[in-house]
Amino acid sequence: MKIVFVASESVPFSKTGGLADVVGALPKALASLGHEVEVFLPRYRITKPGAVIPGAESLTIPLSGGYKFASIQAAGEANGVRTYLMECPEFFDRDALYMANGKDYPDNAERFAAFSMAALEFIKRSSKPPAVIHCHDWQSALVPVYLRSLYADDPFYEKTSVLFTIHNIGYQGLFPPEIMPLVSINKSLFKVEGLEYYGKINFLKGGIVFSDFVSTVSQKYAEEIQTDEFGHGLEGVLRSRADHLLGILNGVDYEDWNPATDKLIPANYTPEDMKGKEACKRALLEKMGAHSPILDRPVIGIVSRFVKQKGFDLIAQVADELMREELYVVALGTGEPEYEELFVSLAEKYPEKFLVRVAYDNTLAHQIEAGADMFLMPSRYEPCGLNQIYSMKYGTVPVVRATGGLDDTVQPFDGEKGTGFRFRQYSPVALLACLQRAIATFRDKEAWSKLQQNCMQEDFSWTQSARKYANLYQNLYEAKTRGKAPGAIAFY
Repeated sequence: MKIVFVASESVPFSKTGGLADVVGALPKALASLGHEVEVFLPRYRITKPGAVIPGAESLTIPLSGGYKFASIQAAGEANGVRTYLMECPEFFDRDALYMANGKDYPDNAERFAAFSMAALEFIKRSSKPPAVIHCHDWQSALVPVYLRSLYADDPFYEKTSVLFTIHNIGYQGLFPPEIMPLVSINKSLFKVEGLEYYGKINFLKGGIVFSDFVSTVSQKYAEEIQTDEFGHGLEGVLRSRADHLLGILNGVDYEDWNPATDKLIPANYTPEDMKGKEACKRALLEKMGAHSPILDRPVIGIVSRFVKQKGFDLIAQVADELMREELYVVALGTGEPEYEELFVSLAEKYPEKFLVRVAYDNTLAHQIEAGADMFLMPSRYEPCGLNQIYSMKYGTVPVVRATGGLDDTVQPFDGEKGTGFRFRQYSPVALLACLQRAIATFRDKEAWSKLQQNCMQEDFSWTQSARKYANLYQNLYEAKTRGKAPGAIAFY
């Protein structure tokens, strides 16, 4: 089948979070199964020039506010996947992808409406319609909205289905209704059954309502987002589409995340020969400024966006008691000012134990995965999470809150079986008790070695998940070509 991914970011072209890792890896896994896969992305200022093949195809985007002009650049073919970039300097030649100074760009609705329209216009230039357009998060959620409205009578898309994947329901694309004419959304769609959401326009809701099928990135998260606690106001909409909602766990690309081959870490190592991990630990502590590193202390790693979702308010409440332990915390990330300030203040208060870098640094992220003993993810909610999976491959034991994909991927260690430590109640007491269990286990070198081996033997490669997506695409295609509603056949 021909599958076209439409997404706002993907490695190696652009990245702010796990979405980019998924869009960079899943198409490769699908292509290896024999599918024809294309990826359509914006070209941002951060997109490396070398990633683009010289030459471009012009494109006119018909939005109600007038016409926008863009060019489509081929970014080459790798691992059987062709990538195309929409270049529109007016919208995407900016320092960051979505925001500046902690605030969303005020024209984000127009930016990603133009991107969604450009995707549909560009796809039409092919002689072969795609079987499925696979859209991701609110930035591409207008693709199914446009298909069911502006392109409803276009014969080119007659047999094309849309799969919409929610990577994080906390980010929805909310805008005032006044933007509707600017982004070519008919006012008739401003209703509860359409895009209306408490007096605003909700792009993510449009993706959920107008797509043929909805997926999310773990089985547990698919259940959670249908509840009041985790649905962020869209739980009712999702419950109404429960027969068309599926959780498929994200995989990881072990070509990029493997301690045996990782070129970004000081020393490589394998489950059979772990000597390199101690070298990575020493190098990490020295790089982060620890004087005379004490290697028999556990190192707790954090690589994250510094935002409310990630549970860092719990760390603030337990930090003083945690710092009484003989350990190090090594943290890397950027995000909301209050959490950046929290980490900086903790580093100033405990300069020999709490080591922080406020930055985006992919090399250092790899080095933390390799050099840490534990990896902490105390999230309020976590759709899937990738770092706990990366950590296991590196023999770095995850300590997580049992929510979403963290609950699906990390099994409690009982002395023999299991891959990490979990706590359920979102409270500082539960977090501290979980960390103390992990630290106590670290002191038992035999048990810790067994736990590391369990972690490193886990396999979360994309192969299995890609097959589930391929089966879903096939069922969507068959339903569309037979003229049936998608719910008329079994999907999973």
